[in-house]
Amino acid sequence: MVDKKIIIGLIVFTLLLLGGGIYVLSISSAPVKITSSQNAKAAVDQKTFDWGNIPINGGNVTKTFTIKNTGTDVLKLIGVKTSCTCTKAQVVIDGKTSPYFSMHATSSWVGEVAPGKEAQLTVIFDPAFHGPTGVGPTERLISVETNDIQNPKLEFSLKGVVVKDK
Repeated sequence: MVDKKIIIGLIVFTLLLLGGGIYVLSISSAPVKITSSQNAKAAVDQKTFDWGNIPINGGNVTKTFTIKNTGTDVLKLIGVKTSCTCTKAQVVIDGKTSPYFSMHATSSWVGEVAPGKEAQLTVIFDPAFHGPTGVGPTERLISVETNDIQNPKLEFSLKGVVVKDK
């Protein structure tokens, strides 16, 4: 009888521990909601880029885009996503670097760009990620949500042709 109580107690303890862990993880990675602003203004000079030919075994290729806040309120950047796991993105604001973002990850990160300041969005593409069958034309999209009421989502498009090494 005592053995049954110990086993039942261990099972209950294990379930509580697992449930608590799942709860904590879900809170820490929950997407963030922000309030739109009439006075935060996201300005982007370039939203597309062509890498041209990308050697499959030549290592990662990168491109950095600039997002400027031309408004009078703080521009908030959240929900950075890429269209494929072969591509990741990272944001730098005033020397502070965000975590890497990818296709499936959800993040509670919020970047704040002061009026008149800029953020750098760096996109990193791994041409070898898909293996030898991954050669040919490729296009990847990156999206960034903002609190700019006129530009709630910024989308960046990058393309190139993954080629076999010579």
